[in-house]
Amino acid sequence: MSSTLPPATPLPVPQARPRPALRPASVWLLALRQLLRDLRAGELRLMAAAVTLAVASMCAVAFFADRLQQGMAQDALALLGGDAVVASDQPLPDSFSLSATEMGLASARSASFPSMARADDAQGGAARLVSLKAVAPGYPLRGALQVADAVDGPLRKVRSGPAAGTVWVDAAVLDALALQVGDSLLLGDARLRIAQVIVQEPDRGAGFINFAPRVMLAEADLAATGLVQPASRIRWRLAVAAREGRGGDAAVKGYLQWAEDRIARDKVRGAQVESLESARPEMRQTLDRAGQFLRLVAVLSALLAAVAVGIAARGFAARHLDGCAMLRVLGQPQRRIAAIYTIEIGVVGLAASVAGVLLGLLVHQVFVWLLAGLVNTSLPAPGLWPAGFGMLVGLVLLAAFGLPPVLQLARVPPLRVIRRELGQTQAASAVVLIAGVAGYAALLLAVAADWKLGGIAIGGFAAAWALFAGLSYLAVRALRRYVPEATAPRWLTLATRQLGARPALVVLQVSSLALGLMALVLLVLLRTDLIASWRAATPADAPNRFVINIQPEQGDDFQTALRAAGVTRYDWYPMIRGRLVAINDREIQVDAYRDDRARRLVDREFNLSHAAVLPSHNEVSAGQWTDDEPDAMSVEQGLADTLGLKLGDHLRFDVAGLPMSGRITSLRKVDWTSMRVNFFVMAPRASMPELPSTTIAAFRAPDGRGFDSALLKQFPNLTVIDVSTQIAQVQQVLDQVIAAVEFLFLFTLAAGLLVLFAAVSATREAREREYALMRAMGARQTLLATVQRAELLGTGALAGTLASIAALAVGWALAKYAFNFNWQAPWWTVPAGGLSGALLAGAAGWYSLREVLRRPVTETLRRAQE
Repeated sequence: MSSTLPPATPLPVPQARPRPALRPASVWLLALRQLLRDLRAGELRLMAAAVTLAVASMCAVAFFADRLQQGMAQDALALLGGDAVVASDQPLPDSFSLSATEMGLASARSASFPSMARADDAQGGAARLVSLKAVAPGYPLRGALQVADAVDGPLRKVRSGPAAGTVWVDAAVLDALALQVGDSLLLGDARLRIAQVIVQEPDRGAGFINFAPRVMLAEADLAATGLVQPASRIRWRLAVAAREGRGGDAAVKGYLQWAEDRIARDKVRGAQVESLESARPEMRQTLDRAGQFLRLVAVLSALLAAVAVGIAARGFAARHLDGCAMLRVLGQPQRRIAAIYTIEIGVVGLAASVAGVLLGLLVHQVFVWLLAGLVNTSLPAPGLWPAGFGMLVGLVLLAAFGLPPVLQLARVPPLRVIRRELGQTQAASAVVLIAGVAGYAALLLAVAADWKLGGIAIGGFAAAWALFAGLSYLAVRALRRYVPEATAPRWLTLATRQLGARPALVVLQVSSLALGLMALVLLVLLRTDLIASWRAATPADAPNRFVINIQPEQGDDFQTALRAAGVTRYDWYPMIRGRLVAINDREIQVDAYRDDRARRLVDREFNLSHAAVLPSHNEVSAGQWTDDEPDAMSVEQGLADTLGLKLGDHLRFDVAGLPMSGRITSLRKVDWTSMRVNFFVMAPRASMPELPSTTIAAFRAPDGRGFDSALLKQFPNLTVIDVSTQIAQVQQVLDQVIAAVEFLFLFTLAAGLLVLFAAVSATREAREREYALMRAMGARQTLLATVQRAELLGTGALAGTLASIAALAVGWALAKYAFNFNWQAPWWTVPAGGLSGALLAGAAGWYSLREVLRRPVTETLRRAQE
């Protein structure tokens, strides 16, 4: 029996599931991994340090300037003593105060002028120049006076001035006159009781130096002193302020418009609406000068940081060429590679900028501490815009100088993996370079806040870069041609041939070294010459006494008294008070001048003088000073520039109703900080008896006490101005400003050292390969070390010499056009710069390249073939 089995059913074969396609890693993830690898390798440290230094120096200055500006704006009303002030050198018409009342504004009058205060003879009879201030009821309208019952007593805020018959004084007055609260103080013909010690006066200023200590009295007592005379130099001020609930801003603006129109319509001479800048020019000028120095140093730091970033970025790109070529072989598109490196550089720039902002915030506190006394110590908190500006500077710095070389990595050809000569870094495209440099230059000009200062610094660096590159290229060509191989020492031949084999790197190295050294040399010149010139403006033997109001009949007796006291050198000039009323027979119109300084000058009285011989401390800058030339006048150069005066112009002055006229025959340069007697306008004549005049004398008083008191007892009508304290204070101010500038110099010094290190390190890989080949061919390590030292010292000496010449040119331009110094270039700068460049380049090269000669030859050659 046979049977058939059914056919076997085939077992199902399991099907393999298709694997999902691998997604390429995120660009952000790849960029992060690349960033971590490069940070561990230390390849981004130089770039990040340069950005941090640039942002820190910028932010330190910006934070300080912002806080100062906020403080000035916050205290502006208190500094002025009201919402608006009309000031004049003559008493204002009653219509000014009546109009303020009609507009619903409160008003308060005050008058300030220098005068002598004396102690009673029973209490020593000492005398002291003081700044006398008479205040009306209602003073101050804004802010509050702080007074005390004794020098060390508790403070009290008051909203009104002294009562009639009393005075309030600064502690310095009590010190100088050996008085106490409750004693009598003699002011002219009046005897007033000292009732309070002034601790703070709202409209005096923001802690800056004052001409003399304050004495404040009631306006009702001013006439009794007998100090107000026709020739008295009094500053009359009318402060107005809005009352609460009266729509103050509109009323104040309306009053200001009315006052300006009234001054122009009625030609109220000597009157002007006062602003913070015009009311406190001495504080603004000193702080502006300090700001100029600080901004210059910040700009230099940022320029050097740009050089360091550019060199570091080029080296970074050169080291990543092979890796990018392999990525191209593996199929990575150019856009993806570019995105990876853009993100990496962007993250570095953002982190370095944040670090720079935080460092700048810390550094600006050092400025506030160093400049204590120049600025209000209770400055507002810093704003946010300096931080945002610093971040922008850091990112633009990297985008302009760091990103272009790195983006070239995306264009590396894949064939580089087998042909290493392909894909070398090239210069960035002209469009990218010009756009980046222009944006960065615009930011630096904004930091400089002065087109002269910024233009000289930035333009000087750009011109120097081009000059250095051209001269270094010519030097390389000259070495290759004129150093004989047959007779020159072996180390010199090798060194010159090494330099000639890589001219592009040599040009980069020399020009970068020269730029870094140029900044360092410029800083040394600023410190030793420009700042020294500023300090020398008040020399140790400068006059410390000015005596005014010497009458003609007192001249001989006064000079006899000076000689008896041992004073043999003194300035002695007649002083005439006159107002400029016409130029070339055209009447002066204040509104015809747009410049604020020009308007103030033509709207005030001048101190005029005459002398047969040109003062020794004046210098004729144009025309000719002819002794005893009739109908001639000599004008100070700055006044002529401000008012548009020129040689041959005819001037007419009004001197107490009498005419004084003449033709400009010479212009003079005058140093107003010399502590000598100077005048805007002088006539080259020995005598001018037709005009009323007094005499001013300036001299250095003999050491010891009692000289001023004895002089005033003999000539009680004189005003003796003791400026010895002011000279000491000016020197102290300069010391504070210089300390702040030198502190910021450290940032520029660090940036300059970064440039030196980066420039020397730029040839590291090329040197490694070249030295390895020469050692493989039998060259000894001592010979190669000598060749390396010769290269470094030679390039450093060349860079230092070029840098010194360029620094002299830039320093001269800054001194002449930005800081207004008379400066002569020291002869030793060029040789000293060449020697310093050689030593610095040698030291930086030793530190950066110390491992090049120690590395085994096989390791170097193997790395070169990888």
